[in-house]
Amino acid sequence: MVPMSFILMMASNPEAAPQGGAAGGILGFLPFLLIFAVLYFLMIRPQAKRQKEQQNMLKELNQGDDIVTIGGMHGTIAGIREQDNTLIVKVADNTKIIIDRSAVGRKVTA
Repeated sequence: MVPMSFILMMASNPEAAPQGGAAGGILGFLPFLLIFAVLYFLMIRPQAKRQKEQQNMLKELNQGDDIVTIGGMHGTIAGIREQDNTLIVKVADNTKIIIDRSAVGRKVTA
């Protein structure tokens, strides 16, 4: 609770009242801006970079590439269906499966 004498003093002497301005508003947002900058450089930017690399890898898949699905199944691409964005993957001698292109986790390199 503000004492009545303080209110009377502020009313009689307006120069004694604290002055709020644009600088106070900007400085009030500075911690939020710093937190956002840290989050951007530590979390958002690296995730976007990984996602872009994953999309490029999926676009560059060719027949004969060895892959591992996100479920952990290993196989070789036997065919590509562009119309429905799927792959035919050979997982054993006489066994082929059809998977979505987005189900590929990584490309196996020799």
